[in-house]
Amino acid sequence: MSERLVQLGSLRQLTLGSFLLALIPLIALLWQSQSDLAKVGKMTTLETRFVVDVVSDMQRLDNAVVDVERSVRQFAVLRNEQVASLSDNAIEQFAVAADNLCQALSIPTTCSRLSEQLSQLAEYRTIEDQLLLNAYLASVGDSVELLRDDVEATINERVKLQQDDLNAMQAKQAWSTAMLVSVSLLLILLGSQLIVNPVNKLKQIIRIVAHQKGDLPPLSRHAPRELIDVEKDLHWLHDRLQQLEHIRTALLRHAAHELKTPLASIKEGCSLLSENVVGELNNAQQEVLSLLTGSTQRLNTLVEKLLDYNLLLQQAQPKHVQTQPKKLVDACLEDYALALQEREVIVNVDVDSAWIDEELFRRILDNLVSNAVAHGALGRPINVHIYQAGKFTVLDVANRGKKIPQSSVATLFEPFTRGAEPRNDNVIGTGLGLSIVADCARLMHGDVKVVDVDYADVCFRVTIPQQEK
Repeated sequence: MSERLVQLGSLRQLTLGSFLLALIPLIALLWQSQSDLAKVGKMTTLETRFVVDVVSDMQRLDNAVVDVERSVRQFAVLRNEQVASLSDNAIEQFAVAADNLCQALSIPTTCSRLSEQLSQLAEYRTIEDQLLLNAYLASVGDSVELLRDDVEATINERVKLQQDDLNAMQAKQAWSTAMLVSVSLLLILLGSQLIVNPVNKLKQIIRIVAHQKGDLPPLSRHAPRELIDVEKDLHWLHDRLQQLEHIRTALLRHAAHELKTPLASIKEGCSLLSENVVGELNNAQQEVLSLLTGSTQRLNTLVEKLLDYNLLLQQAQPKHVQTQPKKLVDACLEDYALALQEREVIVNVDVDSAWIDEELFRRILDNLVSNAVAHGALGRPINVHIYQAGKFTVLDVANRGKKIPQSSVATLFEPFTRGAEPRNDNVIGTGLGLSIVADCARLMHGDVKVVDVDYADVCFRVTIPQQEK
C-alpha cells in the first residue's frame, strides 16, 4: 500500500500533468502582458488627452491676448462703452484660459505674475498714459510667452516620464518573460525526466538481460505505472532466462557425462572385435566394424566438445594478465604443425603485450585456426594478424576460399551451427567451434564478427578492450 502511494500516475496522466504544469507560467506571462498593455493604453489615452487640452487652452489664450490688446487699444482711442464691454469680455476670456492652464500646470510663479498683470490691465479705463498701457500690454505678452515655454517644457517632461515608464515596463516584461519561460522549461525538463529516467533504467535492464551479466537494479518506486509493469516483466524474464540457462548447463553436463560410460563400453567392444578376440571377422563384418569405430570416435569427440563448452559457460570472471600474444600464436601454430605442413601461415603481431585472459585467447586462436584449416582453400595462405586499434586489441584470422553467404552470418556463432560446405579434413564438425570463439570473446568483454578484407575471402575479427578488470 505504501508503495502505491509513492508511485506516479499513468504515463498519460504524467504527460498531461507535466504539460499543464508547464503551461501555468506561460498563462501567467500572457496575463501579465495583457495587464501591461492595458496600462500602457490607459496611460497613453490620459497623456494624449492632457496634451490636447493644454494645447487647446494655450491656443485660446493666444487668441484671447490678441483680442485683449486690440480692444484695450481701441478703447484708449475711442473711449466708448461699447468698446469697453468688448475689452472686459476679452479680459474675462483671457483669465478663464489662463486659469485652465494654471490648473493643469504646476507653474505658480508664472501664474501669479500673470494674475497680477491681469489685475493691473483690468484698470485700463483709468490709464491715460499710452506708454504705461503699452508697458502693461507688453508685460502680459511676455508672461504669455513664458507660459507657452512652461507648457512646452511640461509636455516634454511628461513625454519623457511616459517614455521612462514604458522602458521600465519593457524591462519588467523582459525579466518576467525570461523568468517564467525558464520556470516553464524547468518544469518541462522535470516532467520529461520523470519519464526518461525509468526508460533509461529499462534500457539498462534490457542490456543486462541481453548479455546475461550483472545484477538487475531494484524495482522502481517513482515511475509511471506502465513502465513499472514493464520493469516487473523484465525482472521476471531475467529470472526465467537464468533458470533456463541453469537447466541448459545442467543438461549439457549430465548428458555428456552419461554418454561417456556407454561410449567407453562401445569403444572397448570395437577394440575387442578389431583384435579378433571373439573370432575372425569376414570382410563385411570388418566394414561394419570400421563404420562403427568411426561413428564412436566422432561421438566421443562431440561429447568432449560438449564438456569443454559446458566448462566454458560455467567459467568465472576471466583472469586478465599482461601477456605476449606472439607466444600464444606460436604455441597454437606448433600444435597445428601437422595440419599446416602444406600451408603458408602469414603471422603479423604488431603489439608486444596485451591485457587478456591467456586460456580464453588461446581457445579463440585454436578454434579460428582450426576453422581456417578445415574450410580454407588448399595450398592457399592463412593470415593471422594481431594489432592495436584505439583501446582495443584486435585479432584477425583470414583464409582464402568460398565466401560465407550473408544469410548465414547472423547464425554463424550460434551453438551446433555447421557450414554447408564440406571440410578439407572430411571430419564432421560439432558446430561448436565458432560458438566457443564468441563466448570466449564475450567473457573478455569483447566480440567477434565476420569482416571484409581485400587480402582474403573470409576474415574473422575478434576485438578485446584493453582495460584492467
